[in-house]
Amino acid sequence: MIPVLFSIGSLNVYSYGLMLGIAFLVGTWVLGKELRRKKLDHDMAGTIMMLGVFFGIAGAKLMFLLEEWEAFMRDPAGMAFSPGGLTWYGGLVLAMLVVFFYIRMKKVPFLKVWDALGLGLMLAYGVGRVGCHLSGDGDYGYPTTLPWGTIYAEGTAKPSQMLRPYFEQHPREREYWHYDSLRVIAGGVDKMGHSYSMFDKTTPLHPTPLYELLLGVAGFFALWKLRLRPFPDGKLFALYLMLASFFRFCIEFIRLNPQFSFGLSEAQVISIALALTGLLMMLWIDRKSAMPAR
Repeated sequence: MIPVLFSIGSLNVYSYGLMLGIAFLVGTWVLGKELRRKKLDHDMAGTIMMLGVFFGIAGAKLMFLLEEWEAFMRDPAGMAFSPGGLTWYGGLVLAMLVVFFYIRMKKVPFLKVWDALGLGLMLAYGVGRVGCHLSGDGDYGYPTTLPWGTIYAEGTAKPSQMLRPYFEQHPREREYWHYDSLRVIAGGVDKMGHSYSMFDKTTPLHPTPLYELLLGVAGFFALWKLRLRPFPDGKLFALYLMLASFFRFCIEFIRLNPQFSFGLSEAQVISIALALTGLLMMLWIDRKSAMPAR
């Protein structure tokens, strides 16, 4: 893991921030290209993506603070201004609301822009997840014996801490991975001066951010190919919602997120809601396009 890529004096260049910037540029390029193809003002792309990034981070931080309310009340400033602690779905919802009003204000064909935005979001999300992988911020998954299992000892969130709730509920896994014995043995010190245990050093985990990168790229190419079909406006974005929600729903089964309701994580519950939104949107668009003109 490489949380800090390099330093210029006292200024650290973080891998997460760099990948977030690259994701922004990639998303802006895709959105601008599609707006130009649709003969719309492609200069909107930069503003839309900038609004998405700013309010996406704000919404992600706000939802994280609501989820961790007790910890937030104990240390409001530390929790609010820490570089970590972001809940993606909170950012998605707030950013979509802000972009919705911006597009309405510009008085351009709303659904045409929304279709183009779905393409940019799908690819940008996958690229941005590389930052989570490089920083090792806790978005990884459970221990695995698969050959591509990844060691996250050098990450900002140590597995020995992040996996504690999981092992409390899975005693057999706890024993198999020697959690109790290895987590108390010093394993080393990372490049930021934080110590990690032998458990962190020797336990391979599912690199779920890389899975999401692959799914994001695959989803993008699927939508990229479908965009040339004579779909009614808005249908491509509905497909994006359904596809992205399905990807996240599946990934959650191996990620370190606690159960929220009915054995599902909070992200899975939101995924179901967004997938249903996409399905209802698609049915509405199909019905509207099938109605005879008056």
